[in-house]
Amino acid sequence: MGKHSTSQETVGQAASGRNEAQTFAQKALARAAGCETVEVGEVVDVRPDVVLSHDNTAAIREIWQQFGLERVATPEKLAITLDHAVPAPTTRHAQNHAEIREFVREQGIRHFFEVGRGICHQVLSEEALVLPGQTILGADSHTPHFGWLGAFGAGIGRSEVAALWATGELWLRVPESIKVVLEGELPKGVTAKDFALRIIGDWGADGGLYSSVEFSGSGIGALSIDSRMALANMMAEFGAKSSYIAPDGKTRSYLVSALERRAKSEKDAGIAEDYSVRFADSQLFPDEGAVYATTYGYNADDLEPTVSCPHTVDNVAPLSAVAGTEVQQAFIGTCTNGRLEDLAEAAEIVHGRQVAAGTRLLVIPASSLVLQEALERGYIQALIAAGAAIGTPGCGPCMGNHMGVPATGEVTISSANRNFRGRMGTTEAEIYLASPAVVAASAVAGRIADPRDIL
Repeated sequence: MGKHSTSQETVGQAASGRNEAQTFAQKALARAAGCETVEVGEVVDVRPDVVLSHDNTAAIREIWQQFGLERVATPEKLAITLDHAVPAPTTRHAQNHAEIREFVREQGIRHFFEVGRGICHQVLSEEALVLPGQTILGADSHTPHFGWLGAFGAGIGRSEVAALWATGELWLRVPESIKVVLEGELPKGVTAKDFALRIIGDWGADGGLYSSVEFSGSGIGALSIDSRMALANMMAEFGAKSSYIAPDGKTRSYLVSALERRAKSEKDAGIAEDYSVRFADSQLFPDEGAVYATTYGYNADDLEPTVSCPHTVDNVAPLSAVAGTEVQQAFIGTCTNGRLEDLAEAAEIVHGRQVAAGTRLLVIPASSLVLQEALERGYIQALIAAGAAIGTPGCGPCMGNHMGVPATGEVTISSANRNFRGRMGTTEAEIYLASPAVVAASAVAGRIADPRDIL
């Protein structure tokens, strides 16, 4: 099967007594709580570096207003993005956005991103608002996304975000950690999305429940930044509280470029000054000898294109087992797989081909920067020439309340992260999850297809 697991004792740690070696999650939450060390299971009051919200900001504001406060505690830490229903599809959504803009003006919130800038996790990554070793808490379940850069990212509820607005701090229980080791480089046609689906399929959608998932091994180091983002993001579907990939030269290069871009656009050279020093000081690594609840090992050569079948994300099968299933809609986008690398793969597959009759292909870039670069490189032109419809950067049909809602009885193959019944807005419709390459291949075939058979 190409997988194995080991118990905590196999990792070589004592089952009792205080262990001085710390996991990444322990170190990150100790830093956020102002403690020297913390223990797994300990409840600590943390002061996050960034507090994230999106279109749900208006609802959070209503909760916050019940505290009777006029000002949020730490406006400089708030980051708000309009992304879940953009442009506003109804008067209700437009009113929601208007209330958020009013709140941003009232509170002097600097990090606000308007309609069209993109999906919160992608945008905050591109803006380098989160650094390695920092803690970001967000009113979005996919906040473990920020594990791609070695940060502690966790999704929390609206009431918890309102409490953070009011006080600047929130209690968290220190999670146990799971180690996932990938050795070797992914074969051609196999992506980080396939690996993520394989993990979830092997161990269940609750296999990482309230755990910090730490990735390591040569296979992880070989992944691109876009692929690391996809992998860390998908751990929300594993039930994880957070995820972690050790920062390295690729991480630093990405963040340096992001900071330089911000410095130029904001005309503030200080944004990028001395970043090398700050990067070295901020990053955190788990200690040798840290205790893990479980270790899962994978060999990249054993992985293959993988699909999540209706109606649960852990209903996973090899692509070969579902190939030939007719699809009426194919969707590439979301915070999991709407990045440049994903659009490049899709453009290569559809180049010189047409989307099959009876099938439609929706492509929604994760951000305006992704869209702009995809235009410059010709990816968007190739997708449009093949018959794809291009949407405004944002979440699109992922939540089922805007753009791309399927008809009753239709089948969608999607690069998104969830496929429970009704997720895309229609209860009696089926959603398959796959990599952007598989989605693009399926769009031109009109049925679930293997991109390796096309290229």
